[in-house]
Amino acid sequence: MDRVGVHRRSVELRRGLSDEEIRQRYSGGDWCRLRRGAYVDRATYRELDPVGRHRTLIDAVASVAALGTAISHQSAAVVYGAPLWRVPLDKVHVTRDRRTGGRVKSDVKIHCVPLDAVAEVDGLLVTTPARTVVDLARTLPFESAVVTGDVLLRDFGLSDDELAVELEQAKSRSGIAAAKRVIAFLDGRTESAGESRSRVLLARSGLPEPTSQGNVFDGDGKFLGRVDFYFEGTGVLCEFDGRVKYGRLLRPGQDAGDVVFAEKVREDAMRACGFQLVRWTWSDLDSDQVAGRVRAALARARRAPADGHVEQAARIRTPSRDLHPF
Repeated sequence: MDRVGVHRRSVELRRGLSDEEIRQRYSGGDWCRLRRGAYVDRATYRELDPVGRHRTLIDAVASVAALGTAISHQSAAVVYGAPLWRVPLDKVHVTRDRRTGGRVKSDVKIHCVPLDAVAEVDGLLVTTPARTVVDLARTLPFESAVVTGDVLLRDFGLSDDELAVELEQAKSRSGIAAAKRVIAFLDGRTESAGESRSRVLLARSGLPEPTSQGNVFDGDGKFLGRVDFYFEGTGVLCEFDGRVKYGRLLRPGQDAGDVVFAEKVREDAMRACGFQLVRWTWSDLDSDQVAGRVRAALARARRAPADGHVEQAARIRTPSRDLHPF
């Protein structure tokens, strides 16, 4: 993740700069101030997206945080590289291992609750992935919590037992009922924020729960391709088209056009076997059209069953993260 180095006033003074020189770099436009005593190079900082800027602010806050303070909530998710959907990033969230004293500052929100375990990432003290999932499930809207929770579940291989332990430890905290609903809904097989949002959309529409990641075969057992979702026993397949996936599918010598063509060939083969394939994009996730199209596909599939079957694909293992229990 892109971020820029933080110039701490105390460090720069030890390196030989004077307060006047620091003021000149700030007033002259070379540096911009993140918070009191913390500066960054203006030109580089302006190129960062909101997540990169938040990650830089985390570094500034962590450098002066009280001993035992852990980066938490959405800030921990940023450190772990998990996606965020409609989550405010104006404040760095930290948790202190005490029961009272929580407060909100202009750029920091301090939570004071027991910390049973933490991790170290890039030299930062951070709540564990399981704790982070539960904290977000308690404090964020359902859809936002699912988007981030799915990825943390997948990337760190979190087990039901790990999440159950964190839920039990949080049972007296606010938002625990909402957290249980989120945890029950999470799916570590989901491979993108768009797929997570798609699952939420389908659930809110009252549709049956689809299975994530399916390998599609024709009637002779020939592999036709993989899809994001399928409704077991129906022949209805679903694909979220986030465009980003085409870049992941590129092979040496291919361009995006080659991949799009290959996708069309794959889909034509599935439809030729009678599978009902429903595809949608980011813009469709804010409308009611997807649910209607899926219902229509389910109705067509009941009238004309597909000549083939779908099996759940093997779970994709992501590279291990540089995570150290502390």
